[in-house]
Amino acid sequence: MKFKTFCRECLVFSIGLSTIAVICAIVGIFLLELELPNVSELRNIHLQVPLQIFTRDGQLMAEFGDVQRIPVSLDQVPKQLIEATIATEDQRFYSHPGVDFFGLVRASIVLITTGKKWQGGSTITMQVARSFFLSPKKTFTRKLKEILLALKIDHEFSKDKILELYFNQNFYGSRAYGIAAAARIYYDKSLDQLTLPEMAMLAGLPQAPSKLNPLTNPVAAKDRRDHVLRRMLDLNFIDRKTYLQATQTPVIAEVHGLKMPAHAPYVAEMARQLLIQQYGDDVYDQGLKVYTTIDSNLQAAANLALQKDLQAYDHRHGYVGPEQTLSALGQNEWLLALQRIPTINGLRPAVVTTVQEQSIQVLIKTGQAVTIPWSGLSWARKRIVQGDQDFVGAAPQRASDIVSVGDVVRVVKNQDDVWVLTQVPQVEAALVALNPNDGAILALNGGFNYYKSKFNRIVQAERQPGSGFKPFIYSAALAKGFTLATVINDAPIAIANAGSEEDLWRPQEDTKKFYGPTRLREALTKSRNLVSIRLLDLIGIPYAINYVIQFGFDPNQLPQTLSMALGSGTVTPLQLVTGYAVFANGGYRVHPYFIDHIVDHRGETIYRSTPIAVNDTKHPAPRVITPENDYLITSTLKDVIRFGTGIKALSLHRNDIAGKTGTTNKQTDVWFSGYNHNLVATVWIGYDQPRSLHEDAYNSAVPMWADFMQQALQGQPEADVPVPAGIVTLRIDKKTGLLAPANSQNAISEIFDKNAVPTELTPVSSADYGGQPASPTNAAAPTAAQVSPSASSGGQNTADIQQLY
Repeated sequence: MKFKTFCRECLVFSIGLSTIAVICAIVGIFLLELELPNVSELRNIHLQVPLQIFTRDGQLMAEFGDVQRIPVSLDQVPKQLIEATIATEDQRFYSHPGVDFFGLVRASIVLITTGKKWQGGSTITMQVARSFFLSPKKTFTRKLKEILLALKIDHEFSKDKILELYFNQNFYGSRAYGIAAAARIYYDKSLDQLTLPEMAMLAGLPQAPSKLNPLTNPVAAKDRRDHVLRRMLDLNFIDRKTYLQATQTPVIAEVHGLKMPAHAPYVAEMARQLLIQQYGDDVYDQGLKVYTTIDSNLQAAANLALQKDLQAYDHRHGYVGPEQTLSALGQNEWLLALQRIPTINGLRPAVVTTVQEQSIQVLIKTGQAVTIPWSGLSWARKRIVQGDQDFVGAAPQRASDIVSVGDVVRVVKNQDDVWVLTQVPQVEAALVALNPNDGAILALNGGFNYYKSKFNRIVQAERQPGSGFKPFIYSAALAKGFTLATVINDAPIAIANAGSEEDLWRPQEDTKKFYGPTRLREALTKSRNLVSIRLLDLIGIPYAINYVIQFGFDPNQLPQTLSMALGSGTVTPLQLVTGYAVFANGGYRVHPYFIDHIVDHRGETIYRSTPIAVNDTKHPAPRVITPENDYLITSTLKDVIRFGTGIKALSLHRNDIAGKTGTTNKQTDVWFSGYNHNLVATVWIGYDQPRSLHEDAYNSAVPMWADFMQQALQGQPEADVPVPAGIVTLRIDKKTGLLAPANSQNAISEIFDKNAVPTELTPVSSADYGGQPASPTNAAAPTAAQVSPSASSGGQNTADIQQLY
């Protein structure tokens, strides 16, 4: 009796205890339910995707962000890759409700009996729940939440959608999030290009991405890959022959950086900074796609021209010697040293291993021994630097005159597939091109190598433009009633400093000659300094400054002195090319811009630029100079290319190009800015720490500009600045600039604004004069008092005297 009572009490107690446990479990699950996120959020989930920068024609130029992810839809994932994943991660994926209870029980038994955790308890759906909603911290509560979320996800979403979420969210190691990014990083392939062994390798990575990484632990990675293949065989996804072939394949994964079809790192950095200012640091993982105005073909042309011509300049000025010299180490030590030296613009570091009479052998990073023949060495005359002067030594006679064993040098293959000795230029350059009709930046290169120097010379380098500034002064003069036929004397001039006869400024031409009375067309074509100074003095400095700021120049960067006529102020290359865009487009001021539009992760455009543009009725660019003024300047700048310092640009064989060189005092900066009606480009070359280039723009900047334009305008029809209705042509005397009498021997044609034409006829005695003109070099120089700055000129500052060309 007592035993029955005891049993009854035990049963009641057990039932009560079980009831309490069930109630507690129900309450616990209810409370956990309250904490669970809404799985419906997965319908509009935003995957972390890096900020991407593209050219206007859709070529990727940069990616910013710690996460590398390429979102894909499930139909882009190969069937065998899906099977490999299911075989190793969740073989009953298509039959269970999101949780494999048999697997959970089995995992629990293993845990209880052995104390070891077994991986089979977590389904693909549970992994999706964990990766999107839960922390990686392993607790019993998290596991319960994971199970509940998996049940909800399976109830609300199709199996295909769950797989798609899995393949896009999972971490595969090496910064790769998502299966497509993993394929790109490990194998440099798209998903449809993967082989079966590669698919099996990737499918096995999510279990332990670091431990099983094929890059750092290829043995463990192969074991895991072969396990995946075995599971595929067991589930009849592959046959035995395929299995054996796949397991015998070696592990060939290696690091592959993201391919950038367009190389424009300076533009990409400009875009990154602008996006940070606009949207904050969150832009790195919001999946924004920024489409710039850069044209990939023009950018490639800019990169090639800058690299080619900067190296050509550098070679003309001699070989500076090895970057360093290593002691007589073995090949392995040399290779280790080379791995620490970056390749710059294709210029590979190498160690000299053998020096023969007229050839050398070098070791490059790959371990390859390369022979450089005499044709790749003979250019390397020694560069000799003495103070501000650079000299080139005698031509080398043998290889030992140039290098020694252990020297670390740079080598590259030339266009004839021959290895040559080279060097990284110390000089820098910048090139920028715009669409002059709306200001869109089509190409921009801010230096020889972005990773060597992130200083963007296009927007950050304020340098003197030299004679490249003269067209703006001449345009100002034309607007004040001067004509291209106006004659100004090119003769010695001395200008006092603030009225003092001491410390006179005596500007001169670089030829050290004086050319006498000179028409403005000839003065600008031949870049006459003295005529330009007198012209600025005649129109007045305050007027000139107010005039040129219409072109986009900063008045704070312009000197209040006559040296402004010679470009002694400072400009950035972007400011200068923007100024020349006015001449290119017919007289309108446009604003440079480089962001065309921005697309968010949903594919919606969240920003689109609305630039002011020529002939745009909604956003018209303002006219700043008359079409006649513009045409007269362009006509003269065409002469710069036909007869002046831009003559090397005739290699383009085009009649629609105009431009102007600029060379500053002591040749510290050289420029060329040129254009046709549809494209304007500016080139600058110089040292970041200013010193003489020992070359003028004619020999360095013009060839670089011409090489760029050769590619940029290839196949393009000629695009001339239109002839305005107010342009008239008259016969003038080439000496006096006045109207020429009939049958004059000195008569030439000149164009004028119809509102500013000469009315005076050249005296017959002057027109018929056939002898030699009086030598202007014998003219007496005006005194300081005679030529002291006018009240409108603002005086001359001695600080500017040393800056003059």
